[in-house]
Amino acid sequence: MGRIVCVHGIGQQISGEQSLLRDWTPALLDGLTRAGHRHAATADDDVAMGFYRSLFRPAGDLLAVGDPMFTAADVEPGLEEDLLLAWWWEAARVDPTVAPPEADTLVRVPGSAQTALRQLSRSRFFSGLALRALVFDLKQVRQYLEDQELRAEARATVNKLISAETQVVVAHSLGSVVAYETLAAMPDHQVRALVTLGSPLGIPNLIFDRLDPTPHDGLGTWSGPDHLKWTNIADRGDVVALEKDLRPRFGPQVINAVVHNGAHAHTVTAYLTDKLTSAAIAGGLGAS
Repeated sequence: MGRIVCVHGIGQQISGEQSLLRDWTPALLDGLTRAGHRHAATADDDVAMGFYRSLFRPAGDLLAVGDPMFTAADVEPGLEEDLLLAWWWEAARVDPTVAPPEADTLVRVPGSAQTALRQLSRSRFFSGLALRALVFDLKQVRQYLEDQELRAEARATVNKLISAETQVVVAHSLGSVVAYETLAAMPDHQVRALVTLGSPLGIPNLIFDRLDPTPHDGLGTWSGPDHLKWTNIADRGDVVALEKDLRPRFGPQVINAVVHNGAHAHTVTAYLTDKLTSAAIAGGLGAS
């Protein structure tokens, strides 16, 4: 059980706890060092990874390697298509190389998913990401929100790592949704800091309104104890974190910060090495 529990984001289904920790832990410790808190977490067992992506990994089959061979035709109407369009709008807003959706895209003309994927492939944000992987990411978000059995298993994976010794939960991307819902269902936990990175929690309709517990009157139902401090950090160009400021959705208690990760806007290691992230983590660990 770690003093720091990490929860990864989308697209990690072929990784595992140890391979993820090989990336997360050095970046986290580098950030603490830069922020002047290098002794805040040094033991090998200080950091644990809540790995739930194996739930999304397709069963092995002959000739199958990696992700399924998805195409634009596999983007399903509803949440997947709507989220793809939201990513496209945001990518066009922050990246001049991406042409914005036309008005007729809003009525889902034939080929709109193909056009969206083609435009996103030109963006700096999605550069180098295979089309099939991008479609698989869309499907993972939908699966988590709509498959209640999978959702419960993912939350249980994180829940079992949070003990009386856990002081900080650091969650990235879709992992922030898993972490938020897990902690909301644990009113007696002793976690002192929740740090969300590149979080989609504030996206109306697509994510926010589908949370468990269900938001009420436009506000998230947050039952965190008084000792918990929630810090939300987003890069200005992070397409996944469409809503950078979570206060309108979750209340003024959420501390929000905007950072600059350069070309790696959504990359977790870039978030972890930032001083603002490290200060939030160190605060939860009681470091001065």
